[in-house]
Amino acid sequence: MSKRFFGFDVHKNFIVAAAVNTHQEVIVRPQKISSVDLEAWVPKHLTKNDEVVIEAMSCSWVVYDLLAQHASRVVVAHPNHVKLIAASFVKTDKRDAIALARLLAANILPEVWIPPKPVRELRSLIYHRSNLVHQRASAKCRLRGIYQQYRIVEPEGRDAFTPEYWDKLDLPPVEKLRIRHTSDDIQSLSKQLQETETLISQLSAQEPWDKDVPYLVQLPGIGYLTAMTILAAVGEVGRFPTSKKLVGYAGLGVRIHASGETSKSGGITKQGRSELRYAMIEAAWNAIDNSSFWKQKYEQLAGRMNHQKAATAIARKLLVVVWNVLSHHEVDRKADLEVVGRSLWIWGSKNRLATSLGMKRIEFAGKQLHRMGIHLEKITYCSTIYKIPATGPTEAPAESEKLAAAQKSSERHPKHVTV
Repeated sequence: MSKRFFGFDVHKNFIVAAAVNTHQEVIVRPQKISSVDLEAWVPKHLTKNDEVVIEAMSCSWVVYDLLAQHASRVVVAHPNHVKLIAASFVKTDKRDAIALARLLAANILPEVWIPPKPVRELRSLIYHRSNLVHQRASAKCRLRGIYQQYRIVEPEGRDAFTPEYWDKLDLPPVEKLRIRHTSDDIQSLSKQLQETETLISQLSAQEPWDKDVPYLVQLPGIGYLTAMTILAAVGEVGRFPTSKKLVGYAGLGVRIHASGETSKSGGITKQGRSELRYAMIEAAWNAIDNSSFWKQKYEQLAGRMNHQKAATAIARKLLVVVWNVLSHHEVDRKADLEVVGRSLWIWGSKNRLATSLGMKRIEFAGKQLHRMGIHLEKITYCSTIYKIPATGPTEAPAESEKLAAAQKSSERHPKHVTV
């Protein structure tokens, strides 16, 4: 059987499939397949000699996993880039399926990276947490709106969102009903958020993430949640040959227009993984607040641009550091090793992570330090000194020179605090 190239135009309740041969001739006319019937249709019509293309969308990975079992190659195409290549004044599902098939046969499709299952699951979990955070914030805003409506002075702390406080107020029954339901929503969302963050914390100490998280947590402004958000977006850092590629992937690169004698630059592109961009900007602000090194960089930039642009520039620089430490699995040359140890100790403290692994927090931190080739005898936290237990050789032979350089660097640079 000659090689066939299938284009699948995927929709919510159905899929339109068509195929062409190597000469771009339609050999399987477009046909509409119900999503319910797809699992039975695929093994009957696809062979290991066929190639298939689908566009990236929310449900594309489920379809991809099914097609990958029966086709020799499955390509996931970038929908916006496909639109630029195959734009048409007449657009139908049948035409789209044929266009995808022909682009695949011509081998000019703009492919997207296909993340492995652990990356997909982590991305889903990070997205779920983001939704919970936004829903809880929306519920709190509704309660604050009632405060303003009835000119009530909002109490400090958690009392603002507890039924015990609201029951004491003299409000109409309708408003008390709204308040009770909204308060219940906040309590429920807080519980779900805690469960989600606990699972993310546990995953951070498991394969394949446990090898990368320590190198991110060592950086100022990055805690375990930000580290896992970065890893979920990046996936495999090896697919970015340079830090510039990763910066572009985050949408933190600068827009440039150069044509003829005209050349100008603008804001950031904002093209790529938005969650990675937001995480890095948040990490940048934290680093500015808690690291004298990054604060100095920020103040230099803020002298010639507005504060938001300066923070974005810091986020871009910090992402370059992220690429370096992940690519080479090395200690940041500007790091204060004592602060690195404290950051790892805090990581083990979150959601009782160290306890869930059957160890003390200082043992957890010591294990991570040993993995990174860092030798410390103690960690100081809140004026309490914790002695790090021996976990084996103090450092790997190959890391000796790198560690010595890092320790000398820590003496020359001010301490960083990781949040």
